[in-house]
Amino acid sequence: MFTPAEVANNVIGIGKAKAGNKPYKLFLLGILAGMFIALAAVGANTASCTIANASVGKLVGACIFPVGLLMVLVAGSELFTGNNLIIVSVLTGDVKWTAMLKNWGVVYLGNFVGSILIALIACYSGQFGLFGGALAATTIKVATGKATLTFGQAILKGIACNFLVCIAVWMSFAAKSVGGKLAAVYLPIMLFVLAGFEHSVANMYYIPAGLFAASATGTAVEGLTWGNFFINNLIPVTIGNIIGGAVLVGVMYWAIYLADAKKEES
Repeated sequence: MFTPAEVANNVIGIGKAKAGNKPYKLFLLGILAGMFIALAAVGANTASCTIANASVGKLVGACIFPVGLLMVLVAGSELFTGNNLIIVSVLTGDVKWTAMLKNWGVVYLGNFVGSILIALIACYSGQFGLFGGALAATTIKVATGKATLTFGQAILKGIACNFLVCIAVWMSFAAKSVGGKLAAVYLPIMLFVLAGFEHSVANMYYIPAGLFAASATGTAVEGLTWGNFFINNLIPVTIGNIIGGAVLVGVMYWAIYLADAKKEES
């Protein structure tokens, strides 16, 4: 495996490659990543929806969800939250701020499209009717809980979430095999789901899926609205994700392993 210092240097090149990719490719790769994360969310809800004990159900769902990030890393796609680490390449002077922000914007939009696509498929394929409608009920319940967070809660949960996600991505860069990547990714991702932290891309599936399920079943739920999705969740969670991933992981590891090296080089 690569040492932490070697990973930091490798991240520079990874960031350059991501920032230099063509926008249409970033968008398509973003759609794939959104689909991968959304499918993991479908699996997590499906596995846990008939478990009466809430903590056990949460644990089971958390054990399923890491497959989403593993597909992102191994199959190849672009995930907004992981791409927060491009900040490392910006701080070393290898990538411009504008290139990073363009990457984030295009990938974020692609992630949204991919997530909504899976939410629509899950709803209109009859998936939510599984187990006598238990999956629909769980999907609505999860979405409502997320859509009714306060702005501050959503930011803080977003920070904790993407700290763990970017740590998982960083650790996966240390691995030289698919098995190593699986081992590196699995526990941090399971931990963020188990703890109930908030991931902007996952929520691009979870909340729209709940809205679609509520509409399809004729269920009126207070607080579960498109407005609350964006204002109470997606916007603050995205802010929190950037702080947790770009600042607490990217900037921290840049300061530890790369900042002094750059000064000496200069």
